[in-house]
Amino acid sequence: MMGKLKAPLLEALLKHAENKPASFHVPGHHNGAALVHTLRESHIEDAAQLEKQLSAVMRLDVTELSSTDDLHHPEGAILEAQQLAAQCYGAEETCLLVGGSTSGNLAMILAVCNPGDIIIVQRNVHKSVINGLKLAGAQAVFLTPRLESNTGLSMVPSIEQVKQALYQFPQAKAVFLTNPNYYGMGMKLDTYAKACHEQGKPLLIDEAHGAHYGMHPDLPTSAIRAGADGVVQSTHKTLPALTMGAMLHMQGQLLDRRRIKEALAMVQSSSPSFPIMASLDISRAIVDRLGDRLFHSAIEAVHSFRMWVKETNTMFATAEPELFPGQQQDPLRLILTVPGGQLTGFELHRELEKRGCWAEMSDPLYTVMVIGPHVAADEAITRLQDALRDIHESFVAEPSREALYQKQSVSDDLSEGISEPVSFARTKDRPSKRVPLQEALHQPSAEMIIPYPPGIPILYPGERFTEMHLKDIRRLSDTGARFQGAEDGTMATVAILIEEKC
Repeated sequence: MMGKLKAPLLEALLKHAENKPASFHVPGHHNGAALVHTLRESHIEDAAQLEKQLSAVMRLDVTELSSTDDLHHPEGAILEAQQLAAQCYGAEETCLLVGGSTSGNLAMILAVCNPGDIIIVQRNVHKSVINGLKLAGAQAVFLTPRLESNTGLSMVPSIEQVKQALYQFPQAKAVFLTNPNYYGMGMKLDTYAKACHEQGKPLLIDEAHGAHYGMHPDLPTSAIRAGADGVVQSTHKTLPALTMGAMLHMQGQLLDRRRIKEALAMVQSSSPSFPIMASLDISRAIVDRLGDRLFHSAIEAVHSFRMWVKETNTMFATAEPELFPGQQQDPLRLILTVPGGQLTGFELHRELEKRGCWAEMSDPLYTVMVIGPHVAADEAITRLQDALRDIHESFVAEPSREALYQKQSVSDDLSEGISEPVSFARTKDRPSKRVPLQEALHQPSAEMIIPYPPGIPILYPGERFTEMHLKDIRRLSDTGARFQGAEDGTMATVAILIEEKC
């Protein structure tokens, strides 16, 4: 299929650049002219190469002009680009983001919460959500995530837990969940949206890793098409957009979109990057043009790779969740592991880097690879297979090691997974002291305690230690977990708040 892609924002920028304008406005590189001049005047050896690499993108790096539009009050090309994005993703309205999913998460929380308001939040959220709670001065009721049985990795809390929290805290302003997790595991959210809507509450979703969802029959259903009210996606993570390029999709009457836009104007730059916005526009145009063809070859390539791992006599395996009705797994996330224990996930990550294959992230058990639509065309899978063969030959003779930690499952008692409201109001630092772990029972924590693995915060500042908390901390510490947020990584001591006596 021939013809031009419909990308109105990119077209506006290209048209402006083609007119060879004389720039008397910011940014200071002035369409790249100032850069070219200063490089040539500097007489450095690689000036020509730097000019070639940077000047092209700088031709598109302009400011809010009559020919380019204004992100915070769009009326022209940006408005049209956002309308096309909403149509593509099935939303009623979409906002382009130049501050990554972080800016969208902040805006959603600021839009629904006033100081002191309660919001129901999945416990293991991105730090941007915690920062949003702090900015809003809100209170969070935390839900402990469900752990996937085969991998031990945390997923979105169960629908029963969400319903119970909505029953216990009818004053909550919204439910905020993260779906999928970093490993591509998640749930279809239609039942969650229905449960929230029955109580008149909006469902807000951090879908940072799912910008490609719903674009192929084998890909998971997107949160917006499942009925969520506000959904943030990091377009730059899985589609060909520049870093920090993201989108916020909205629908329904439960979100005040005026407040969303006011919050976005507060948390995003008043001088947004036009190259980032243009990359969002072109990514959407590519999805519109190619549809499921964009991902078909990559999905087939990853399927073949998984079969290769199973059929090849190496130390490696791909971690596969046990799929039950409603559960979803992204086929473009590869989770590699070494069941024999010769290598941890961290060690495998480093060995792959030595061989020119750079993974997204790792933990003590797993190494995660993010697969793009290009993977079959540039032989990236072949390079990965060659690297794994070489690693196998180097380490297969290493002795096996015991698992670094035992996979745990969440208690069936829903009340144990629903916290009391935790305040994130900004106040003066309260005095604290360190005490032996066993003396912290019933005391409020003064620090965030995050065991890794599994990476789920056990306590946020202000939450009180219970017998269950102390038991979990001891167990995880004994099995080799590292603790983030806590000053004493051994967890022999913890910090507690000194409560004022009446």
